[in-house]
Amino acid sequence: MPGSPHFADAPLGLLRHRPNELRARHCHDDAFVAVVLEGGYQEAGDEGRFDVRPGDALIHHAFESHLDRVEAKGARVLVLDLPAPLAATPHVRGRVADPDALVRLAARDPCAAAALFAESFAAAPAAALDWPDLLAHDLRADQGFALADWAERTGVRPETLSRGFRLAYGCTPKAYRATVRARAALAAVRTTRETLSDIAHQLHFADQAHMSHAVARLTGAAPGWWRRQMDTRPA
Repeated sequence: MPGSPHFADAPLGLLRHRPNELRARHCHDDAFVAVVLEGGYQEAGDEGRFDVRPGDALIHHAFESHLDRVEAKGARVLVLDLPAPLAATPHVRGRVADPDALVRLAARDPCAAAALFAESFAAAPAAALDWPDLLAHDLRADQGFALADWAERTGVRPETLSRGFRLAYGCTPKAYRATVRARAALAAVRTTRETLSDIAHQLHFADQAHMSHAVARLTGAAPGWWRRQMDTRPA
């Protein structure tokens, strides 16, 4: 990919997080799933904020950013490729009934373990933990509102809005919205036949050039490059 930014690794297999580990906000270019085996952590990212425990699973799509706050007893996680049947799912959190079976199978056949994950994954509803999660939800759902209006409507002090959101999500509301908007643009470029100018207008970019810069900053490649990849895929 031309001009790729630095992306965080998501090594497949067993991963152990240190007690009280804090992983600052980072971006992965590959899609993957994380199944919690022991301990737990809080993840706050482009799809929301979640407290996860053994048996919980999180789906991560490509070019998604998040931070992780690990519990005092640490955490052990199984990382698998995102199976194709779940590539387009709107659900990002769920549970698996037998995570140990996934571990045993992954040691022999990671592809089969990913397939078993797809069969056993049961989506769980997301729940807002506090007002930053409500704001994150609204930023994902609507790109057009003014942050000052949201603060007034919900009774959050304007001076608290940016600081409190940054504490929860590792970035300002403005930066969060920019990332969400860039990911939405990338998805539209890769999955629709809308013109680039129409996509930019629908997502409230100033113009097509603004959208192109945002997508390139997120992924390392401009929308035109991504559209050409879609055009060259086998039918």
